[in-house]
Amino acid sequence: MSHDQDICYLCKEDLRDPVSIPCGHLFCAICLRTYWDHADQTGQYSCPECRVSYSKRPAPRRLMSSRSDSGQKLSESTPPAPPAPDYNYAGPRDVACDICIGKKLKAVKSCLMCLASYCEKHLKPHYESGTFKRHKLVDEIGHLDRQICPQHQKGLELYCRTDQMCICVLCTVKEHKGHDMVSAEQERGEMQQRLGATQAEIQEKIHDRVKQMEELKQAVDALKSSAQRALQESEKLFGDMLRTIERMQQEMAKLISSNKRAALNTAEGHMERLGQEIADLKRRDNELTQLSRTEDHIHFIQSFHMLIAQTDAEELPTVSVNPYFSFGSVTKTVSELKQHLNEYGNEELVKVATTVNKMPFCQLEDKKGRKSIKADEVDVYKTQRTLSQAPRSQAPRTRDEFLQYQRRSHGSSGSHNRLMYNQL
Repeated sequence: MSHDQDICYLCKEDLRDPVSIPCGHLFCAICLRTYWDHADQTGQYSCPECRVSYSKRPAPRRLMSSRSDSGQKLSESTPPAPPAPDYNYAGPRDVACDICIGKKLKAVKSCLMCLASYCEKHLKPHYESGTFKRHKLVDEIGHLDRQICPQHQKGLELYCRTDQMCICVLCTVKEHKGHDMVSAEQERGEMQQRLGATQAEIQEKIHDRVKQMEELKQAVDALKSSAQRALQESEKLFGDMLRTIERMQQEMAKLISSNKRAALNTAEGHMERLGQEIADLKRRDNELTQLSRTEDHIHFIQSFHMLIAQTDAEELPTVSVNPYFSFGSVTKTVSELKQHLNEYGNEELVKVATTVNKMPFCQLEDKKGRKSIKADEVDVYKTQRTLSQAPRSQAPRTRDEFLQYQRRSHGSSGSHNRLMYNQL
């Protein structure tokens, strides 16, 4: 490291805690960090020495100072403390002193006569020397060249109301002769009054906007609470409806099972009786067969009258079966109930979607009384029209069918209604 490299370009002192940047120049870590902290406001980073620009803030690489290595300044056990950052140096957005050489300090005042800005050190002659007694000092301002008339190179002291521009004394001789002219101070006073009125109006608008912002925040909170409450209540009500449908399903299943059981018990009783009667008839048929084969005429005659008398005296009941008995009426009733429920649900869904979409949450009105910004109502109308014109057999009955039907009806424009249906 050469002698020049032992000196920080920013503080002009020996390097302390040196760091290097990609271009190879070395600086004190605290000096470079302070310099680039000011550059954070503009987002433009460059080397303080060679002015090489970087698209983003580079990460400095820490080095060991040669003087620290040789032990000429401080021992290794007690490294030197970094210097305190000097925030008096002018940053990218500060007004710099025009007299400072090298790294410039912040200007504290600007002289409208000298057309220069001064730091505290270089401003002292204006306070101590009588030569600068008539000079006008103001708070530091940039672009002092704007205080000079570009044509006559004189200070701007007047204001031409005719041309609405600042002019110098020489401008009144020719260019602005006969114009309505006043001193810059007088025009400033009148503009200051208008500025105050404008500022008061802006502050009133700020107050109104803040009030509207608070009202909108409260409305948003209320909206979230209302939506959450509606979602919870709708989920509860739909759960109750589902349980009601499940209860109806269970009652219908009980009805079918009880009727089936009763019919089966009756049929089984008749089948058991018929079985007994068949067995008795077979037994008599067997007796008659044996009687027909006997060779004893007296036994035949006596048994014949008894068997024939029993057969003629006994009358067997007839069992008839209803060929039209079935549970088809149950299926038909449940099918009709499902269809009515789907139709009613779709109608009510269109009604609630229409009601919700017609209710604006917030509206933006200008002074000319433009229409308020409301939710789109075309999708609801299309949904209602297509549902009413669709054949009953093609009408959606389930949630999935409704979504498919709605997409076919008006495509992606029905996203708001689908979202409403999902929430319901």
